[in-house]
Amino acid sequence: MSKKAKMILEKDFKISEIDNRIYGSFVEHLGRAVYGGIYEPGHPQADEMGFRQDVIEMVKELQVPLVRYPGGNFVSGYNWEDGVGPVEQRPRRLDLAWRTTETNEIGTNEFMKWAKLVNAEVNMAVNLGTRGIDAARSLVEYMNHPGGSYYSDLRISHGIKEPYNVKTWCLGNEMDGPWQIGHKTAVEYGRIAQEAAKVMKWVDPNIELVACGSSNRSMPTFADWEATVLDHTYDHVEFISLHQYYGNYDNEISNYLAMSLEMDDFIQSVISIADYIKAKKRGKKKINLSFDEWNVWYHSKEQDKLIEPWSVAPPQLEDVYNFEDALLVGCMLITLLKHADRVKIACLAQLVNVIAPIMTEENGPAWKQTIFYPYMHTSVYGRGVALNPIVSSPKYDSKDFTDVPLLESTAVYNEENEQLTIFAVNRDLQEGLHLECDIRNFEGYKIVEHIVLENDEIKQTNSAQGTPVAPHTNGNAVVENGLVTAVLPKLSWNVIRLAKK
Repeated sequence: MSKKAKMILEKDFKISEIDNRIYGSFVEHLGRAVYGGIYEPGHPQADEMGFRQDVIEMVKELQVPLVRYPGGNFVSGYNWEDGVGPVEQRPRRLDLAWRTTETNEIGTNEFMKWAKLVNAEVNMAVNLGTRGIDAARSLVEYMNHPGGSYYSDLRISHGIKEPYNVKTWCLGNEMDGPWQIGHKTAVEYGRIAQEAAKVMKWVDPNIELVACGSSNRSMPTFADWEATVLDHTYDHVEFISLHQYYGNYDNEISNYLAMSLEMDDFIQSVISIADYIKAKKRGKKKINLSFDEWNVWYHSKEQDKLIEPWSVAPPQLEDVYNFEDALLVGCMLITLLKHADRVKIACLAQLVNVIAPIMTEENGPAWKQTIFYPYMHTSVYGRGVALNPIVSSPKYDSKDFTDVPLLESTAVYNEENEQLTIFAVNRDLQEGLHLECDIRNFEGYKIVEHIVLENDEIKQTNSAQGTPVAPHTNGNAVVENGLVTAVLPKLSWNVIRLAKK
């Protein structure tokens, strides 16, 4: 007899309306993300601008609403002026962040055109490493001011008459990290972020700003960093950022799949710090969270040490994801949705080739990694209101975690479309999990489909030759008398879609 888990869903048990930017992604000038990823002029499927249309179609399939650009570590040494104007006049630069050569063939205007092709907004980052408040305000003027000033007229001279009106901006990147170009203490960064934020909003009062939080939770300055930075920037920013990557270094899957619990705790901690600063300031404004780098990243770290310095667009950070990685990514997506009241932006890092759901071959096909599927399912079916389910599940202990629920689950209700979607991971290594979900409050709702991602080989990967890790719709969920019942296969990602018939 398989183990049982129970869930109760009520229309009125709401966490929050989901901000669609929670399904954002990230394209950095790093490895083959840009050159050979989104852009490959000689490719059979390249359009007249050199953008790969096969990649565009896959990004559209993911319905990515927001893309962070141009970095990442790269932005801390980037002069944005290098990437605008006539391409043949742009300088080649040494990128110290990744020890490569940047040709600047693709810059701001080209990327904005690409973003429009995939129906995405851009989350623009400014350089607070080697640059500062002057470059930051100039870039906002170039991007968002209608005309009649030096930088807005420069944009118009580059063939872009209408302003882009970029809404979301990152104040630098990972400035707490010693690896960062222009690394700063919390006070140094807090001050420059405050002054940059001030003048950027003087140019365009409608923008929203993200201050850098810690590069990950294990940074020695974590918590003090957030508190100090927000102490300086509270009046000027809307978001504090979080970054976190996980890897199965000790090859213990039960522990690996529990790492989303640490992500949950990280989010809770940052919320607490943000609320402490609000209380300290006697403020009315709630600082929300931008989890603008998250993913699995560990497979490629050894091969990256072999890359020839100063080459152009070498294959860096090209993790090939397996089935267990897809399960953890699913758990992380559920974790983000559980905090939809405070996590308003999140960016899966990254989008193409570099720790990415989409991979490409030079002059060859593009293909979907295992993590493509949970990301696509939540982005497409996870629009609406995040519900707060009452869940009871069997639990287990692992090396680093206690009381890990076998069932990791949440649900999204789209009232307008009369749709209800349950996202669920069964962490059980041995057997299926019998799920009973009470949806009596959703009268007349029927099963549309029960999507399952499962595989007998936890280390199975996809490739250009084939995608053995791909979802099927043969899940066995049924609904009767207001009760959804299903057996979630062992180690599986499940999407149970219901709608009012």
